[in-house]
Amino acid sequence: MKKTATRLADGRELLYYDSRDDVVRTAADRRPLPPAASTGEVRRDPLLGDDVVIASHRQARTYHPPPGECPLCPSRDGRTTEIPADDYEVVVFENRFPSLAGDTGRCEVVCFTADHDASFAALDEDRAALVLAVWTDRTAALAALDTVEQVFCFENRGHEMGVTLGHPHGQVYGYPFVTPRTATTLARAAAHRERTGGRNLFDDTVAAERADGRRIVLEGAHWTAFVPHAARWPYEVHLHPRRRVPDLLALDDAARTEFPQIYLELLRRFDRIFGPGRPPTPYVSAWHQAPLQHPHRTEFALHLELFTIRRTAGKLKFLAGSESGMNVFINDVPPETAAERLREVASE
Repeated sequence: MKKTATRLADGRELLYYDSRDDVVRTAADRRPLPPAASTGEVRRDPLLGDDVVIASHRQARTYHPPPGECPLCPSRDGRTTEIPADDYEVVVFENRFPSLAGDTGRCEVVCFTADHDASFAALDEDRAALVLAVWTDRTAALAALDTVEQVFCFENRGHEMGVTLGHPHGQVYGYPFVTPRTATTLARAAAHRERTGGRNLFDDTVAAERADGRRIVLEGAHWTAFVPHAARWPYEVHLHPRRRVPDLLALDDAARTEFPQIYLELLRRFDRIFGPGRPPTPYVSAWHQAPLQHPHRTEFALHLELFTIRRTAGKLKFLAGSESGMNVFINDVPPETAAERLREVASE
């Protein structure tokens, strides 16, 4: 993998990632942009102890641009975009409208392909492997920043998920704090360790799912995908490497080699859940990684969570009163039924 670093006209960093070493990236951003600025602020909720990001400047971010004006496409035919080159494989750049920046962390955009009409599921295994290498590189880069406590790589796909740009892309957040979900999980892991005389919560959870078998969706030599026993979302899959590691940096070569095959199959199954001729399934794909400075970070298990808010064809799962008000999820699809459906739609 070759990485080429440059700067956009407003000073933001942009990085090209190429699979070949002979690619030369020299295109300059000639747009008359003002210097990049962010007004993001982190506030602590005194009742829950959670951190909340206030980012009013994001009200002005690009919102469903008309055809032909996507800012994530390459710059071609006299039209300039966020990517100065006329083609690319994978590109990362600092978000123009970041929730977190400077002392409050960092937000990056990851473009998976120059093809506006593609999707991650349509990528080949070589490109998916390159994206995994990019996620790993960005985890290392953001982890080195003094302002970052936890790195989060994710993709929101589909307008139902609130996506405002249709181009295939994801994001990387460098949080200046440990996220509430991770903090809760680590506390649960510590309690499990005390209760069981040193056993690991993640290891025991994955082992229990494999022993039960009903919710296993897909298994490889180095990865296991299952619907959790208490899944919150209609179709929710957790993907764990067989060898527990705290973050992407710690994955071994065997797991990296197998990942594209396993992950692409999962995404393609998601698009077939609701039958032929249906629109692509909206989803969130989220890497859960250990916080950087936590004393028990090695006990955390890297895993990917993939879920959709679509509960059946043409119907969405909304976070209504119980979920939004009390954080008590009510799932309309039994996890065993979801796992069975995801096995049924396996590739030929």
